[in-house]
Amino acid sequence: MKKLIALITTVFLTGCSVFGIRSASEPSYQVLKDYNSIQIRHYPALLVAQTEINGDYKTTSNQGFQRLAGYIFGNNKTRQKLAMTAPVIQEQQSQKLAMTAPVIQQKTGSIWLMAFVLPPNYSILTAPIPVDSAITLQEIPDKKVAVLQYSGSLSEENIKEKTELLSNWLSKEPYQIISPARSAAYDPPWTLPFLRRNEIHIDIE
Repeated sequence: MKKLIALITTVFLTGCSVFGIRSASEPSYQVLKDYNSIQIRHYPALLVAQTEINGDYKTTSNQGFQRLAGYIFGNNKTRQKLAMTAPVIQEQQSQKLAMTAPVIQQKTGSIWLMAFVLPPNYSILTAPIPVDSAITLQEIPDKKVAVLQYSGSLSEENIKEKTELLSNWLSKEPYQIISPARSAAYDPPWTLPFLRRNEIHIDIE
């Protein structure tokens, strides 16, 4: 099982060169305004399994994905297997504080948070309890989110570039930023980069 998870993770986080079809379910949301590549959405409350890792982007991405994939593949106290959903959320935290919501800025020895959205039929009371103490379940309240969608590789450079684009756009619009940015990835690991759906999310008022 560990080898399988490691293989899936490696393919997910390296260059994707094979055609892929998006099949995982994703949370429902309401589009409040559409500006082509940028949308203002309302998301309902969500339940996520999340983990924090201290290190560089590549290392923490691999470790975080393996850890959370293990949880949904049955490494939980009831050995339940959960359906894979999208997106996979990553965010970089500027400092280690009591957890708020899932990513951001940089510092030496940065802490990255990765989260899997759990299927909607689970609640904080019914979701399987992780065996790994580094994984926690978190209820995320409903929110209004500015979203920039893009294709291409899920690299740290792309995340930083698109975060800056969305932040700059919001600074010129009548929206107040109330969270750091976070990355959301929707596609299976073998999807061709130009067909990928990646997003940057920033909570707003």
